[in-house]
Amino acid sequence: MPLELFASLLALSFAAAWTPGPNNALIAASGANFGLRRSLPHVLGITLGFPVMVLAVGLVLGELFQQSAMLRGILRWGGAALLLWVAWQIARSGGLGGRPESARPFTFLESAAFQWINPKGWVMAIAITAQFVRPEAPLATAGLVALAFLGAGLTSSLAWAGLGRALARWLESPARLRAFNATMGALIALGVVAILADAV
Repeated sequence: MPLELFASLLALSFAAAWTPGPNNALIAASGANFGLRRSLPHVLGITLGFPVMVLAVGLVLGELFQQSAMLRGILRWGGAALLLWVAWQIARSGGLGGRPESARPFTFLESAAFQWINPKGWVMAIAITAQFVRPEAPLATAGLVALAFLGAGLTSSLAWAGLGRALARWLESPARLRAFNATMGALIALGVVAILADAV
């Protein structure tokens, strides 16, 4: 991959990873509610889950996804429904669980699996691989794309979790924590609406 194309890939991957979206709202809420240390499995799930998805899309699934309207529809609406449910759970409670005693951060596997039903993730994976994965060197170029998103995902997830953690002292007031969680839930819901509007 030419250097200028790789620089463009890095810029795009960092912009995509750092802008607000479902992953960043979830990890900020986790940082605020559970702290940075307990949110590390969630951070690592995002960091590794999305690059693995990008690699798989670049090598195999992108063509299938582009050819199957039914698969696109199932993923789009199923992912949107799950994201809206997660947004509702965050917005109405003191944390990511339904009741305070059962609240817990996402595990590594839950966070990694979440990438596969995140509509924003699929849109990004398809768009990025279509632009940067070269048919003459699919493994090498898909690997570079995945590597770029690995770095972008790690830095943004840590930063968003850290932001949530930094706000934790201010959020010690139950009313402020409820308002913060409602805001994070609303951001996720608005992101879903924006993604679905773009797809129509």
